[in-house]
Amino acid sequence: MPKLFLKTFLVFVLFSASCFSQQPEFLNGKIVDSITKEPVVFATVRIIGKAKGVITNMDGGFRLPSRYWELGESIEISSMGFQKKEVSLLELSLDTFNTIRLSPAIFELAEAVVSAKKKREPTARQIIRRAVARIPENFPVNDFTTKGYYRDYQFDSLGYLNLNEAILEVFDAGFDEIDMLTTRTRIYDYVQNESFRRDTLADNPYNYKDWRKIIDKVYLPAYGGNEFEILRVHDAVRNYELNTFDFINELSKGDMLRNHTLTKFSDTYTDEEILYSIQLKRSEPDFTARGVIFIAKKDFAIHKLQYAVYDESKKNLDPLLQQQGISGQLVFEVKTEYKRGYDDKMYLNYISFHNTFRLAKPPKFVIKDLSVLPDRGVFVLRFNNALAYVGTRFEDDVVSRGEAKADRKFWYKFKYKDKKIKFRNIQIANDSTVYLYPKMDSIPLNTMMRELVAMDREKIDIGIVLKFTVSGLQDVDGNSLNTSEYKNYNQFREYFVQEVDNLPQLPADSLLMDKRKPIFERQPIYPPPDFEEYWMNTPLQKSEQ
Repeated sequence: MPKLFLKTFLVFVLFSASCFSQQPEFLNGKIVDSITKEPVVFATVRIIGKAKGVITNMDGGFRLPSRYWELGESIEISSMGFQKKEVSLLELSLDTFNTIRLSPAIFELAEAVVSAKKKREPTARQIIRRAVARIPENFPVNDFTTKGYYRDYQFDSLGYLNLNEAILEVFDAGFDEIDMLTTRTRIYDYVQNESFRRDTLADNPYNYKDWRKIIDKVYLPAYGGNEFEILRVHDAVRNYELNTFDFINELSKGDMLRNHTLTKFSDTYTDEEILYSIQLKRSEPDFTARGVIFIAKKDFAIHKLQYAVYDESKKNLDPLLQQQGISGQLVFEVKTEYKRGYDDKMYLNYISFHNTFRLAKPPKFVIKDLSVLPDRGVFVLRFNNALAYVGTRFEDDVVSRGEAKADRKFWYKFKYKDKKIKFRNIQIANDSTVYLYPKMDSIPLNTMMRELVAMDREKIDIGIVLKFTVSGLQDVDGNSLNTSEYKNYNQFREYFVQEVDNLPQLPADSLLMDKRKPIFERQPIYPPPDFEEYWMNTPLQKSEQ
């Protein structure tokens, strides 16, 4: 009996130890404004002493590997307009969702503004002109790399969908080189996240040929289909000598100054620096553009540029935007932030490109097939749903609602070898099948039928000789024939820097990303030995928050 008790006790101890060791892989947190309790979006969360970190998501959320908690590390949290804050990770919990509050930097800023008024302030135009002229001085011109978390996804009323994630290392030859020509990228890892919803139609490339997926009033080039290249080309600071996007265009040519009305806002504060805050505004009958650029007072370094264009022909339902005098729907928005690093130069912290797009959903009511019955000399149209009685006006025919049937002859327009076909009779055989009897002499009718049957037997597309359109029909559920429904989506492409290195080692070309094809299409994966030091800041599901 004692031996049996000892075995049972050992099993219990081992089982308990195993359960205790299964701690969460990540520590989850959220940064909020201490006054408004609103999420602080794109706040920087850095591991103190390690030059590694992450940027908060649109809900203020972030996650850190639990090993940093085990090591007793501390984090530094900073965001423009807020006081910097240090937090020991041991004060946070691995088992629950942590909320950290940031206080607005009001008092520190007020004291600095008083002393700044002793000398005459430059105008908004002068500030921007000096900032652009000093880009070669304030930004790195030597080789460097950024290592960070990339993602692209769509967002709708139900949350995230089509979330794709990657860890990238970007080899930049410096601001005196053309980014598109010289920058190279290595992929450490990528994943198409299956834990979030997937929608294959929304995930397709933009299609301006048949207008199935488009950005209204905007043409977005494919750049070979590579999502990361699309994102980088919208960094107007890095590409200051190139045409980036309307209406910032090319900074070095002064397009920003020419295209906007400028207004100086109150100074703001970040990382113990005072920043000029200048609004960019452009208003036209069809669109409105709004932006803000933040520039350091001490050396005119550009810290942040955020810019958005709105379509005034479509009403926006966002009360916050309406309070700002913006009535139109968002077309696109770019947010780019830089932070000081080696030699006090400005390095990318994050870039976010957000646009809306319109997606055509497949029609609910369509023609299933067209066939012929040669012995009877008839065309047979089959639909995927039962036909309804409809009433409308077409050409010279006036039909009262509720009286017309699907046998109206002018709804069916057929051509055989470019000659119109008239119909002597149209019959509805059952709820979803229509028989069409051509009004033709027997010899040409039989000849046409034989030719169509022969083409079908030889697997030749009969659409070469037979063209037809059908209009004016609805099914019993009220769906119009071949009519698509459109749904609006939000698309995001974002890159968040976790580490900057000013002594890069460029790997062989075979290990670099192919810019001519998408990130998630058979690209080379080359993780470094310290790959575990980098992680994906995957957004939380709504149920996890």
